[in-house]
Amino acid sequence: MPERNIAALLEQLEQHSRKRAHQQTVTLPIDREDMVRLQALAEVYGMDIVELTPILLHSILSEIEAHMPYQPGTRIIRVEDDEPIYEDIGPTPRYLEAKRKHEKVCA
Repeated sequence: MPERNIAALLEQLEQHSRKRAHQQTVTLPIDREDMVRLQALAEVYGMDIVELTPILLHSILSEIEAHMPYQPGTRIIRVEDDEPIYEDIGPTPRYLEAKRKHEKVCA
């Protein structure tokens, strides 16, 4: 086996190990229709639901973070290129504050 393949394999193993070290197990109720969807997706992609669900959850949460709406308030917090930037009074600042709080607890 060429040396670069071994290096790539070792890197994959290391990444997998780091991911597993940060995983937590949770139990939560799920709608029967959603369970059927998970089972179908897992079957189509040759995965176990336990392996598929964290991948889906991660992707969904990343998309939610990326699409949280900016709602400008009335207070100017800075000026960029001669344009006022207003404070965000939408859910994003509250979310980021809660996220920082929970990151400290989970650290």
